[in-house]
Parts: sequence; structure tokens; C-alpha cells
Amino acid sequence: MKTTLFKLVVIFTASCSLLAGGCKDRFPSGYALELPKLPDSWISLLGEPCWRIEWFDPGGRERNADILPGSPGMDMEIELPVTFTNPVTAWPYWPEHRLIPGFYRPAGALFPFDVKNNRLSLSWEAGVDAVFYRELNLALHSAGEIDYSRIPANFDWPRFRELFEPETLSKEVCDDPWLVNWRSVAERTIAGNFDRRRLVPEAADLKTILLAGPGPWYGASPFEKPLFFTEGEPLIFPVRPGLNVWISAEGILRINGDVWAFTARN
Repeated sequence: MKTTLFKLVVIFTASCSLLAGGCKDRFPSGYALELPKLPDSWISLLGEPCWRIEWFDPGGRERNADILPGSPGMDMEIELPVTFTNPVTAWPYWPEHRLIPGFYRPAGALFPFDVKNNRLSLSWEAGVDAVFYRELNLALHSAGEIDYSRIPANFDWPRFRELFEPETLSKEVCDDPWLVNWRSVAERTIAGNFDRRRLVPEAADLKTILLAGPGPWYGASPFEKPLFFTEGEPLIFPVRPGLNVWISAEGILRINGDVWAFTARN
């Protein structure tokens, strides 16, 4: 079923443009960030992360800042445009383990939907929304002449979020939305229409890795279920395009295509 979801926020945008003063009263430009709780497995094996925060300021310029573990910036405040829907992403990373921003899936938020008491609440679920927003924006600007009716601020984000309720999409995608290739979905959405039938797991190749350690092995998605193997048998990992990362008590495994590297724990 092809679905047009570019319709809701254009009303919000137009109304705020005409009544800018009223919108500024309702939506202050500065928001403190509330970061989500990390999976226990990441904390126990990697420790507290740094965070790379990415957002658009009131002038529409892309900004980023880093929050270090235990720093005063853990209550960081950012300024956001108040006249349209826009994303904030928070990438966890661990430089001491050579796990840079982008290796692990981000948390995120969409303004104004995730504002609570003048704070912007970031969640792992909205990390998918924020990345898809950015992919739509990238696909739109890569398409040549820009169709402003298709800017991601005009996408029906509340309706998009409803798709992840049970029995709307496959259980596999509902359990872990990062199995979807969001760049491909964004490109095809900008080229035509949004089609929820494209929200399917990206094909994975099974790679046999000769390592010791049955696991559990934890992936880079906060939704991903751990992998368990039998002691003494080969480890078989589902590898998707790009860099794949798994961690265990034994160490960190990175796989990109047919190339893999293992870093043992000290």
C-alpha cells in the first residue's frame, strides 16, 4: 500500500509562520536534553559512553556537540527552530574502545512531539525517526530540484510512529527497526511515495568467524537480541552492509563484508 504521509506538519509550519510570536510563547527555543538509559549489556561491557549530539539551530544550521561521561554537559541545553518539526540525534560512543560515533545506533527525538515540560526527551525508538528524517532530507537535496512539499518537516510523523504498533509491520521489524535500510526507504519515498511494504529487514549474509567464546554477543542496536553459540563450535553472525559490531565478555568484533577484526579484552 503506497501512502502519502507528507501532509500533517505543513499546517503546523504555516500556522507558526503566521503567528510567530504565539509559537515562541508556546515553544521556547532552548531545551534541556533527557538522554535515555543505555542497555545494561553496553554499560557492563563498555562502561559509560560519550554522546555526540546533532541538531539544527534556529537558523537552520547543523550543529553538534559532545557530552563526556560525568560532565556538567549531561544536562545540556540546545536551541531549536520553533516553526517546524526537526530532529535531534544522540550517538553513544566509546573512544577508549575505538568505537566512534556512528558505530552504535543513536537515540533521538523529534521536536515538538517529544517535548515534555520544556525538556526534550530522547528515546531509542525516536532515534529511528531522527535518522529517517535526515535520510529524507539527504535524498531530497540529492534529487536535484527540491519539491518543498516533500521536506521531512511536512512528513506525518505521528502516523509514521503508529506503524510500529503490533500487527502493522512484521514482528521482526517491530522488534528491531534498525533491520530496515532507512536510506533506501528514504530515497524511494522522495522519488515516489511512502510505502510501508518497504519496511522489511535488510538481507543479511551469514559469516562464520573462528573465535573462542559462545557469548552472549550483543549488537550495536539497543533492540537487538543477543547471540548465543555452543562452546567449541564456529560462530555464525548475520552480517548486513556496512560495519557490523558485536561485543561480548571476550572482546569486540567488527565485521565489514568479508573483512573482520577482533579486539580481545585486556
